[in-house]
Amino acid sequence: MSAASMQMTEDQFLCSICLHVFTDPVTIPCGHNFCKACITQHWNINVPYQCPNCKKLFYTRPELQVNTFISEMAAQFRQSAQQEASSSSSEQQESKPGEVPCDVCTGTRLKALKSCLVCLVSYCETHLEPHLTRPGLKRHQLIDPVENLEDRMCTKHDKLLLLELFCKTDQMCVCMLCTVLDHKNHDVVTLKEEYEGKKAELKKTDDEIQQMIQKRRLKIQEIKHSVELSEEDGNKEIAGGVQVFTALKESVERSQAELIHTIKEKQRKTEKQAEGFIKELEQEICELKKRSTEVEQLSLSEDHLHLLQSSRTLKAAPPTKNWTGVRVSPPSYEGTLRRALNQLEETLSNQMKKLLEIALKRVQQSAVDVTLDPDTAHPKLILSDDGKQVKHGDAKKNLPNYQERFDTCVNVLAKQSFSSGRFYFEVQVKGKTKWDLGVVRESINRKGSITPTPQKGFWTIWLRNENQYYALDDPPVRLSLRSGPQKVGVFVDYEEGLVSFHDVDAAALIYSFTGCCFTEKLYPFFSPCLNVGGKNSAPLIISPVNHTE
Repeated sequence: MSAASMQMTEDQFLCSICLHVFTDPVTIPCGHNFCKACITQHWNINVPYQCPNCKKLFYTRPELQVNTFISEMAAQFRQSAQQEASSSSSEQQESKPGEVPCDVCTGTRLKALKSCLVCLVSYCETHLEPHLTRPGLKRHQLIDPVENLEDRMCTKHDKLLLLELFCKTDQMCVCMLCTVLDHKNHDVVTLKEEYEGKKAELKKTDDEIQQMIQKRRLKIQEIKHSVELSEEDGNKEIAGGVQVFTALKESVERSQAELIHTIKEKQRKTEKQAEGFIKELEQEICELKKRSTEVEQLSLSEDHLHLLQSSRTLKAAPPTKNWTGVRVSPPSYEGTLRRALNQLEETLSNQMKKLLEIALKRVQQSAVDVTLDPDTAHPKLILSDDGKQVKHGDAKKNLPNYQERFDTCVNVLAKQSFSSGRFYFEVQVKGKTKWDLGVVRESINRKGSITPTPQKGFWTIWLRNENQYYALDDPPVRLSLRSGPQKVGVFVDYEEGLVSFHDVDAAALIYSFTGCCFTEKLYPFFSPCLNVGGKNSAPLIISPVNHTE
């Protein structure tokens, strides 16, 4: 069939309703032809009965019978079109899983290039041609191929009515009839307008997601950096520890060698003394044996005169040494061992001090700037202008009774709060006979009598009666300190649940609260206590931290 004849035949055998080749074609009284199913459905919806082409009205429903001539011609055209489509299908791409197939193809279904929102059909390249060349079909709305085109039609009113509008009130797609019936007076916009708005929203959402992704990437970098710092700090700690323990090990080995050497030297001297005594005794034994031989020979002599004369000479011989008081006593090693132990203890003490100094320097790296908050201070407390010193005064100032202010106990908090990480500060307590120091959670009771325990949100230590130190745990712990600290360092690791107190000058740990569970902001806590008639008038002083390596 030539292209010209195909074009003429195609024009003659397309149903003007479904725009496909006739199926069971019928002719109505005005002479126009339609698919039997198409005109039947059209008249079921549109009353009175009217021709879709010429608009002629019929007051009674015409009886429909299949036009056999047109049916045969349509069948021939359909067969010819399928043969032509089959011959060109080798040049087109067969649809694969996940791709939209052509709805017109029979047998091997080719990949659809477009879907028509008017026909509700997806077309391959061959079957799409009429929509690209026919004036009537050019007006149809083509989109990229999609499946389930019926979902784009309003099933409530007419499947041929496009869902071209969007009801913002009910958040759903609607057709023109919907806007005057079910969605009357609703906020309705075109589908394109809602699409653009939604697209802008999605763009904004995507921008927010990208920002969240970027923040998380930065957080990953931060965490990795923290791990690197942790590894670096750990290596420093290992190096410091190895250095200290190596020195300690060398000191022990050196002390052991010195102890062994000293003991062996004493043993050698004892052995030398014993050898001298033995040699001397053996010499005397030889002399005595000689004398014994002389005595024995003399006793055998029968010459009376010779025996008497020789015995006088024998008696005149020098006497031997008196060995009764001679002793070889084992040497005493007690002094040697004690001196070695004292030396080892001194070395251990020095190395322990180095370790404590290293530990103190480590926590000092978390130093923060802390100032006192006058809005929390008891009215009898006197704060310095720079917020670094506090002491108790006798006069009660007339101050606003803020909710944050302590009204009975002479306490004050810092302005700064901490809810993560580590922080450290130092307080000079020199010259005081009583004081309280530590950290507290934000929600502590500040009015009336206060019980400072961890259960109540207090992690503190205090001094009473000049030399009685306590950690206010539950129950309180009496602290045995070699000497009273002049400056106290307070360290907190929020995530670790640790609060530790340090004697800064001695680089010694005073006490640690461990296993704490922090869920609120923490504030540094100070109490200079009552001045006791001037005996405890020295201030608490927040000192700058010297944390240089």
